[in-house]
Amino acid sequence: MGLVDFLSDYVSYRFGSRKKKRRKPNQTVEIMVKMDCDGCERRIKNAASSIKGVKSVEVNRKQSKVTVIGYAEPSKVLKRVQSTGKKAEFWPYVPYNLVAYPYVAQAYDKKAPAGYVKNATQALSVAEAPDERLIMMFSDENPHACSIM
Repeated sequence: MGLVDFLSDYVSYRFGSRKKKRRKPNQTVEIMVKMDCDGCERRIKNAASSIKGVKSVEVNRKQSKVTVIGYAEPSKVLKRVQSTGKKAEFWPYVPYNLVAYPYVAQAYDKKAPAGYVKNATQALSVAEAPDERLIMMFSDENPHACSIM
């Protein structure tokens, strides 16, 4: 919390009402929108920046990605972008290096930008499952595995 926020809270508490107002947390909302031209990009940027509480709007037409930073509700941002007439949805991708098992069939998407995969459920079973524990006892990937020679 910065000095200005602290002073603002102190003055409003000391001299104003005794109720302390809670501000919404600062959020980053990422939305996927297909944009074809500069006009589409400008229309989406204007629609998103007109929402109360939005601090900044970044538009990346190559990735079809709009990043909105501010105190706005994600659902309101999505509805406002959809009101421009474009099909919009929350950003469904995660960076490739953050996925534990990116080779799942549902993870690959031809429309995904380079370095991203879909946030799909993982194909590997839970390591605590009885079947998995028996298999891992003799696995080459397990450093503590039993080796029979």
